[in-house]
Amino acid sequence: MKRCPACKRVETDDTLTFCRADGTILISDSSSVDAEAGTARLGSSPTSSEAETSVLLPHRTDADMNRATAPTTMLDRQQTIGSTRELARPKRTKVIVFVCAAVFIGGAVTVAAYFYFSQNNIGAIQSIAVLPFVNESGNADVEYLSDGMTESLISSLSQIPKLNVKARSSVFRYKGKDTNVQTIGKELNVQAILNGRVVQRGQDLILYVELVEAATENVLWKQTYNKTMTNLVALQSDIARDVADKLRVRLSGADEQKLAKHYTDNPEAYQLYLKGRFYWNQRTGDALKKSIEYFNQAIEKDPSYALAYAGLGDGYSLLPGYGGDSPRESLPKAEAAARRAVELDDSLAEAHTSLAHALIQQWNLSDANREFQRAIALNPNYPTAHHWYGCNNLLVMARFDEAIAEGKRAQELDPFSLIINADLGYDYIYARRYDQAIEQLRKTIEMDQSFYYAHRLLGQAYELKGSFPEAFAEYQTAKRMSDDPLVLAFLGHAFAASGQRDEALKTLNQLTEISRQRYVSAYSVAMVYAELGEKDQALNWLEKGYQERATKMAFLKIDPFFDNLRSEPRFAALVRRVGLSQ
Repeated sequence: MKRCPACKRVETDDTLTFCRADGTILISDSSSVDAEAGTARLGSSPTSSEAETSVLLPHRTDADMNRATAPTTMLDRQQTIGSTRELARPKRTKVIVFVCAAVFIGGAVTVAAYFYFSQNNIGAIQSIAVLPFVNESGNADVEYLSDGMTESLISSLSQIPKLNVKARSSVFRYKGKDTNVQTIGKELNVQAILNGRVVQRGQDLILYVELVEAATENVLWKQTYNKTMTNLVALQSDIARDVADKLRVRLSGADEQKLAKHYTDNPEAYQLYLKGRFYWNQRTGDALKKSIEYFNQAIEKDPSYALAYAGLGDGYSLLPGYGGDSPRESLPKAEAAARRAVELDDSLAEAHTSLAHALIQQWNLSDANREFQRAIALNPNYPTAHHWYGCNNLLVMARFDEAIAEGKRAQELDPFSLIINADLGYDYIYARRYDQAIEQLRKTIEMDQSFYYAHRLLGQAYELKGSFPEAFAEYQTAKRMSDDPLVLAFLGHAFAASGQRDEALKTLNQLTEISRQRYVSAYSVAMVYAELGEKDQALNWLEKGYQERATKMAFLKIDPFFDNLRSEPRFAALVRRVGLSQ
């Protein structure tokens, strides 16, 4: 016995598959007809089947009774089954078609949703690293172009609020290395990686850009830009705008203007600026001089190019520290170039940072402080501003905790910058927290064993702690790596501090010989004499340092290497003349 689950109709013919009333598939139900329920068991003849159908109609109305008593055409079993199936087939077909259509539509929606969200749900990305663009031109002379475009794009994207863009130093450690995208993402703690390849052929430029999700290595977006070198300036802002669009970053009108801003419309000036930054980042005396040449050429092409003036200021500002020129010669030029940059574009964080750095090295603390704060307000994500503000202004003013905090902020923005990591150790040294300095400088050296500056600072930390064997080892390592006269001066100081007077005097003679060929800071010579106990000689050399405007004179108040002179009236007078209170 079978029952229709839709209309409850009961069929005793077990050969039936579909309900004769509505075409629904019948189900087996042997308990639906029962004597105790008042249902008669009828025969299986055609007449009995037809009568059973009339008797078992539920809730029959008068109309139902009239239809039940009306003459009925009797069909044999096969006709009945066949007719029922024919009547049911259209309805069954519609059901099947509807189900199939629903499944197809649901699947299509699911697939579409997957691709939409996988391709477009990039708005959650809040951190990105722009890896050094690869120069595929087959010409090393245009390496400046791939490096410069990378750095310019980093600078542009860092203007976007709430987007964490890793700084140049952190991403350039991967240059030339075949490193897995997931590994880079974990090491830099970023969600997305932007790769690029540059091909230059004459005046034609092709740039291939690819945005990759770090965790999955899925390509989120890629684009090929075919331009000429005359369109190089516009290309930079085009890429920045497209990347921001693909990241689904919400930009204000002011933010969009920053991304679209051209600091120069002269493509030749832009190329010369990129060359200047390329050599400035090499941080040697000769490279800095070459960077100054290129910045000056860029300015000749476009006298209103504020970024080029800022670069020129940075070049002159660093030159004395790398033995390239005396501070009396270079620092006024650094200040003049930086001031011109600010005049041309007061909204440029790089310009204010450059000016602040030039001012602090000329002992103008109050103005430098104002310029650093202005730079950070304009671009809180500019690591150089935090870096120089901490290890220059705040340190000189003996605001050690604040200096360390700024150093850590710079480190957060540019975690793999060797100079930022090393100068955080420098902050700890002047705060006289030598164990923390040693720990920080060891970590820096682990990043790059060949970074002589970190070895020199580690030697200073060991010496001030009284660990002379370790100090000598680090000083000698630094001396092998660099001919920086300051390394030799610290080595002489360590000889004097450990009682090796003759060795200390030898280093003084060597410094005198070097000074005949290039600039040697009087400050460094004074440091050795101070530790030898020759206070008059030390104070005479400090007076000379004052006259030559030696940059380190700004640290006279806090420098632990001159602690044995602090009771001297001449020393206190020098501190006041530099502009520092004792």
